[in-house]
Amino acid sequence: MASTAPISILLVARTKTQGKSFQQWLEGRGFVVSVAADPDQALALADQSYFDLVLLTERLGGKSTGPFLERLVELFPETVVTVFSDEPQADAAVAALHQGAFNYLATPGGQEELLAVVEAALEHRRQRRQGARRRRQVSVSYDVENLMGQSRAMQQVFRLIHKVAPTDSTVLILGESGTGKELVARAIHHQSTRREFPLVPVNCGAIPSELLESELFGHERGAFTGAVRSRVGRFELAQGGTIFLDEIGDMPPLLQVKILRVLQEHAFERVGGTRTIEVDLRIVAATNQDLASRVASGDFREDLYFRLNVVPILVPPLRERRSDIPLLCQHFLERLSQQKGLERKELHPEVAERLLRYSWPGNVRELENLLERLVVLAEGEVIGPEALPPKLFDQAPQPATEGDDELPAFELPPGGLNLKTALEQIERRLIAQALEQSGGVKAQAASLLGLNRTTLVQKLKKLGGLRYRSRSRSAEENGR
Repeated sequence: MASTAPISILLVARTKTQGKSFQQWLEGRGFVVSVAADPDQALALADQSYFDLVLLTERLGGKSTGPFLERLVELFPETVVTVFSDEPQADAAVAALHQGAFNYLATPGGQEELLAVVEAALEHRRQRRQGARRRRQVSVSYDVENLMGQSRAMQQVFRLIHKVAPTDSTVLILGESGTGKELVARAIHHQSTRREFPLVPVNCGAIPSELLESELFGHERGAFTGAVRSRVGRFELAQGGTIFLDEIGDMPPLLQVKILRVLQEHAFERVGGTRTIEVDLRIVAATNQDLASRVASGDFREDLYFRLNVVPILVPPLRERRSDIPLLCQHFLERLSQQKGLERKELHPEVAERLLRYSWPGNVRELENLLERLVVLAEGEVIGPEALPPKLFDQAPQPATEGDDELPAFELPPGGLNLKTALEQIERRLIAQALEQSGGVKAQAASLLGLNRTTLVQKLKKLGGLRYRSRSRSAEENGR
């Protein structure tokens, strides 16, 4: 087991005798071993040092180790955790694996048995790291070619993609038209274990409702007028891979019921058919609508909404990530010049400034289309202000400081202020915004703020139970 650095193991043992014997056996094989007597001590040690492997004894002090296991996996996702039990139970094993443990085993009775357990856990860690490296290689090329962004908002989107892609969780991508929701879906698929199988996109809003059912599920010969032969639907075509249901908010109620069944049972029948077809696939959906408001109005099924909204990813509009505009312009200018066989063109500083200040109602798609027009029609190597359409001059420019990574401007009142109180108010406002963007999910809100979840929880307690307005509630109030 050659390694550039010694493998570090944390033992969380029920008794000192057990901990000491395991420690001696492992240290005799060259491992660096730390021993903790309880979960609090284990978390304190894990905060101070990185551990490759944690060996956790079930029911420390007669108490369930489930909450500790979940916390450990949440804080240190790269660490492999193996749970030992003196009396293994099937239910406990299932629970431990769902909580993030690599394995759940009977407590080893000897040195060789313990070493075999450690070897298996470390092999799992090695394979997982190799898989992560391959996914990163795919994601880097995919992000560079398609999803561009150095802003904090887009970095959060990238983090969510990388976290959810290796799982089979259903994803709901939210955002305005033109923000790149389909690119997010493709990135998730290409970084998943299903990438060798097809990604099948369906624009639910572009297909007439009377044809959408047949498009999704296929039909049998004679199912309706004009059905002269049987047809395979998109769900069957996506077998083993991913189906991307774009603009799912436009789906008719009857089809919503059938989509819900596929999510629940992974089975359906073709139109006019009686044979049940089972499918193994992942569903990724997207919408530019506020589905929570549509649920409240009765236009979208609540049970389907909850089934789809397992992992929401919000793609921000371009006006909320202005710091990405120069990067996007550079990328599009290079790509478009190559595609059109033209010399690489540059933007005049005034053009770059106007692009940065424009509100971009059509988002990234509008920016790309405008740059294509400029590359094709503009004379010379530099694209000047005269090439820009009137809308970039007619609209009042947005403040340059409105970028997502910019700090808001503050002025000191003539009479002064209490700096501590002002900072607390700013902190409260930013935390509320992070909770709103994440739908109240504290782990995601903490990531948006560059904090760990524990720190955010402590700040919330300090602020006395911070209240925030959900997006759906805000939409309802605005609609009144």
